[in-house]
Amino acid sequence: MTGSTGRWGDPSATALLRFATAGSVDDGKSTLVGRLLYDSKSVLADQLEAIERASHHRGQDAPDLALLTDGLRAEREQGITIDVAYRYFATARRRFILADTPGHVQYTRNMVTGASTAELAVVLVDARNGVVEQTRRHAAVAALLRVPHVVLAVNKMDLAGYEARVFDRIAEEFTAYAAELGVPEVTAIPVSALVGDNVVQPSANMDWYSGPTVLEHLETVPVGHDLTGCHGRLPVQYVIRPQTAEHPDYRGYAGQIAAGTFRVGEEVTVLPSGATSRISGIDVLGEPVGQARAPQSVTLLLEDDIDVARGDLLVPSGNGPVARRDVEATICHVADAPLAVGQRVLLKHTTRTVRAVVAEIRSRLVLDGIVAHPEPGQLVANDIGRVRIRTAEPLAVDAYADSRRTGSFLLIDPADGTTLAAGMAGPAFGAAVTA
Repeated sequence: MTGSTGRWGDPSATALLRFATAGSVDDGKSTLVGRLLYDSKSVLADQLEAIERASHHRGQDAPDLALLTDGLRAEREQGITIDVAYRYFATARRRFILADTPGHVQYTRNMVTGASTAELAVVLVDARNGVVEQTRRHAAVAALLRVPHVVLAVNKMDLAGYEARVFDRIAEEFTAYAAELGVPEVTAIPVSALVGDNVVQPSANMDWYSGPTVLEHLETVPVGHDLTGCHGRLPVQYVIRPQTAEHPDYRGYAGQIAAGTFRVGEEVTVLPSGATSRISGIDVLGEPVGQARAPQSVTLLLEDDIDVARGDLLVPSGNGPVARRDVEATICHVADAPLAVGQRVLLKHTTRTVRAVVAEIRSRLVLDGIVAHPEPGQLVANDIGRVRIRTAEPLAVDAYADSRRTGSFLLIDPADGTTLAAGMAGPAFGAAVTA
């Protein structure tokens, strides 16, 4: 377990942090999010008034802060989170995009959606129940998606007598399990979302805890993986050929740099073809520049007139992934219909979409108390499994551990365009919990 810089940090006031919340049913996740928004003065007056009215109609004396994120009628009626709720808020120190994700096992795919772009995940645990199987599943999903920072919020400490030993036991168990999965950082914080202890304001009931509040940690945790230090990756989105009197021979390759830096004069390779050339110019917003870096949107011009099309990947020569037709990956199945061996699909990777077939389903994520589907040759909704996908054309795919952008892909139903699964290429993240 690692600490945080807390109130002693010096974050950038303009930085944006994307984070997701997850927790088992009745752990108080929606209440924590509501408390975070309420105590940080991020709730508009009319929103608060609507929540107060809804709470009064339900016979509650105080506002039910969980209603700030449980927006669907079914969520309010059942008292659970079903859909992913996105909220934007800001403090004087940082801007935030929050994805409040469901806790039920049957909504695991929703958590995957919410956490896929997150740089931090807040996992809630009820102090009375400790680490349960759904907690382990949330930790596994965070590890699978390579979320760089995890906060363990041990909630309902007021119902556990604010006992330090209760918090220490849960924090030690969760941190040990997260370490087995390869989670790089866990920060444990004891909180009471209902009362407000250690959410925005420090708790007067837990003087044995000297770390940051949840908001302090969110405001000071390092933001953003430095993509500029990675090998250059530019998925070509569009080939620009104006063929005008002013630009008769202009041929540029436009897209958003997914990783790294590109410089004029640098030799690049086009994947999957393997053709090479040198960068003769870089345009950013119509102006020539000497270099450009992730995540800028650019147009590259090459010295040679070689075949480059939408879906190709431009990389520095000698530093690109190997183009291959077999993709080993971990996938989360998100469709209601099962995914079976031999099924024909479309694989969308960056700006490239190719025909493919599910060649193997090798294993699925198994945790104690979570029953795997009995059919070995298929995955059902919310299953997480290891697969081999055979593509009709070679694909230049990075390992997801190296690049979340160029290491991820979608499997799509070719019949109706439905998304079937979200995939992360490369080796398994935690062989101990697959079967």
